[in-house]
Amino acid sequence: MTRTRAQQLPSADRDDAGVAGYWLLARLGKRVLRPGGIELTRGLLERVGLSNSDVVELAPGLGRTASEILAHQPRSYIGAEQDPDAARSVERIVGERGAVRVADAAETGLPDGSADVVIGEAMLFLQSDAAQNAIVAEAARVLRPGARYGVHELAVVPNSIDEAVKSGIQQSLAASIGIDARPLTVAEWMQLLAEHELVVDAVSTAPMALLEPRRILADEGVPGALRFVKNLVLHRDARRRVLAMRRTFRAHREQLAGVAILAHKPGGGANPAVSKGKGCC
Repeated sequence: MTRTRAQQLPSADRDDAGVAGYWLLARLGKRVLRPGGIELTRGLLERVGLSNSDVVELAPGLGRTASEILAHQPRSYIGAEQDPDAARSVERIVGERGAVRVADAAETGLPDGSADVVIGEAMLFLQSDAAQNAIVAEAARVLRPGARYGVHELAVVPNSIDEAVKSGIQQSLAASIGIDARPLTVAEWMQLLAEHELVVDAVSTAPMALLEPRRILADEGVPGALRFVKNLVLHRDARRRVLAMRRTFRAHREQLAGVAILAHKPGGGANPAVSKGKGCC
């Protein structure tokens, strides 16, 4: 049985050097932890067809995307989150509008064909090759025929990038964020979905600018950006780590991107989520 890598919340008894980079950012008040930013997420959610749908979100983390999903008024929402603390955080956001279960993204325990939409963001690239396949297989299993799968991930560009260069970038990212990172090229992400008999309908990319001032302001708004900056000023060790992450991202800015991919499971007739026009976001 393949188990996905847990992304534990930064508990109070762990110092800033002992938590994964993305959870360190969350501790400092960063709420949008998506490679392509909140706009790429919103574009994907607009196209995937959430209204009056049964939606499953894999690894919702702190629940930022869950709030965006619920704004589209799905028929139902279920979050599958492996970390109990994170699950409680999402439960507070979801309230009576949905449910959150403590479950591995690769083994949700949900019935076959129980979802119209599955959403997963910024989590596949933090998994091993085996776990990436297990998670996508699980998404395909719980989707009904004709249902949609939307992912927002970190990608390495271009598709023709040298394997040695890609490996070096993966190693650099892992050292910087404190957890193994395996971003794939856009073509490889598409191939991963195709290997599980999912048909890719649309792809969109955005610069990977997670820690750039303009992106922070766009993602967090003025109050959130100011809170994040204040916390950076107050916490020297955390600031040192965040600045090191930003240097890594900047060093590879030409080879990194956020990618949103919209796919569907064959069968079930026309796919209304992608019949409105081309493009994803």
